[in-house]
Amino acid sequence: MRPPRFDTRRNGKELEDLSDNIDKVNVLKATIKEKGIYDASEFDKDKDKSKFRQYEEACDNVKKFYLEQHEKQTVAYNLKARNEFRSKTRAEMTIWEAMEKLNTLIDESDPDTSLSQIDHLLQSAEAIRRDGKPRWMQLTGLIHDLGKLLYFFGAEGQWDVVGDTFPVGCAFDDRIIYTSDSFKRNPDYGHEIYGTKYGIYTPGCGMDNVMLSWGHDEYLYHVVKDQSTLPPEALAIIRYHSFYPWHSAGAYMGFMDEHDKQMLEAVQAFNPYDLYSKSDEIPKVEDLKDYYLELIDEYFPQRVIRW
Repeated sequence: MRPPRFDTRRNGKELEDLSDNIDKVNVLKATIKEKGIYDASEFDKDKDKSKFRQYEEACDNVKKFYLEQHEKQTVAYNLKARNEFRSKTRAEMTIWEAMEKLNTLIDESDPDTSLSQIDHLLQSAEAIRRDGKPRWMQLTGLIHDLGKLLYFFGAEGQWDVVGDTFPVGCAFDDRIIYTSDSFKRNPDYGHEIYGTKYGIYTPGCGMDNVMLSWGHDEYLYHVVKDQSTLPPEALAIIRYHSFYPWHSAGAYMGFMDEHDKQMLEAVQAFNPYDLYSKSDEIPKVEDLKDYYLELIDEYFPQRVIRW
């Protein structure tokens, strides 16, 4: 097997800092679903969530990021990104190897800073596990951000890797973060078709048929959907966990079909484990590795994944 090629010149620390700052802003908008197909999360009920609101210093950087993302996430770019995804395999490695590779890239940039990516993934998975949630959900917590490997696979910047996602090919909803004037430089803004409420879609067409802005969510979703036995709820969590305008603000509900209603509940049930687990103690990787390797093998029978 040829070793995967990574662009190690990329500033992984810079990407992780931006991703963390985006998470801090998203805590303000997050809602914990008290009822649904899963019981309410227990691990965070005694946490002081005001500690997650100290994001003032992050705002300027996050706003600058979203100005660029909102300008460049066009229909044309998204078609191009998906075509490039289908045209080649970027690497072949196991899920755990992918976790270690992402972790190494970030640590090499600045190993003495905040939690590494693998720590966040294990924190999310362990919080889900402690709450007694299904094994597939634990695994989903473990891998949900692995799509950030895209940053080292020729992404054009940070704007097509992290950040809140939204549909392209239709009008940009006001509930997208920092919407105000941020989309006016997007070539699709005010387009005779893309600028209408439903754009290239139809009411009730189903989220499966809606093209979301390209980033680590979409990338990982397309990687694992045909290479794992994860249930539809897990795939929805991977694809939609950054789709805050939908799962937290109630936008784009007109696109949903009956299947999406259950998927929305799954995404909302997962959201607290993504946002609030970062304050938990740092997990000991070696103590948990055997458990999660077995869990990975349960849902990834091919073991070696085409990235």
